[in-house]
Amino acid sequence: MDSTLSWLTLLSFGDQGWSDELVRGACLSLGISISAYLIGLMLGLIGALAKLSNSRVARGLASGYTTIIRSIPDILIIFLVYYSATDALRSLLGMTGLLADFQLNGFVAAAISLGIVQGGYSTEVLRGAIVAVAAGQTEAAYAVGLTRRQTFLLVILPQMVPLALPGLGNLWLVVLKESSLVSLIGFTELVLAGKMAAGATRHYFLFYSAVAVVFLVMSAVSTALLHVCEVKSYRVWRPA
Repeated sequence: MDSTLSWLTLLSFGDQGWSDELVRGACLSLGISISAYLIGLMLGLIGALAKLSNSRVARGLASGYTTIIRSIPDILIIFLVYYSATDALRSLLGMTGLLADFQLNGFVAAAISLGIVQGGYSTEVLRGAIVAVAAGQTEAAYAVGLTRRQTFLLVILPQMVPLALPGLGNLWLVVLKESSLVSLIGFTELVLAGKMAAGATRHYFLFYSAVAVVFLVMSAVSTALLHVCEVKSYRVWRPA
């Protein structure tokens, strides 16, 4: 009984508990994941269009980008962005005499680095979805006088969304888990908050289990929402 009360006290809100820190860490993890995911979608769409363009240079750059991203561990990209980008920006600002002690914010570094990783995988998911749209749809759009931009926005995009959602949903779950990697650069997201609580109280099993449960809840909610989006997208854009 005393042990149970002790655990409940440690997981409570307020001065004696650590739930405040865990909730704050969970919110930061979600913020990083959402930001990185949106960056990845933008880079992925650009990369997919580049891979399908008539420009050999664009195709080469997009292929090189996806090959590099899928070959390098994500943690190395985080380190490169956080430390190398900080040094580069510090040098540039130092040349102008401004902010010689500049340090890239951990949240920004995490969002950018994970977004770059997401972009490499999103490129292939979106490219596959675009290719899966029947070629006759594009030909029909051109036949009625639509421009390339109008064809993409009005014809291809609505049909590719249901095809891309399963893959993009998996990438969201991946980036949600990978947000834990930013703890290695000292940014206090959910995993680092749990580690700090465990180290301060010596209740390692309790807090690491709590962190696992929070991730399970976020993943379960995400999976349910993604399923709803997939069902609605097929009903709206691909009616029977």
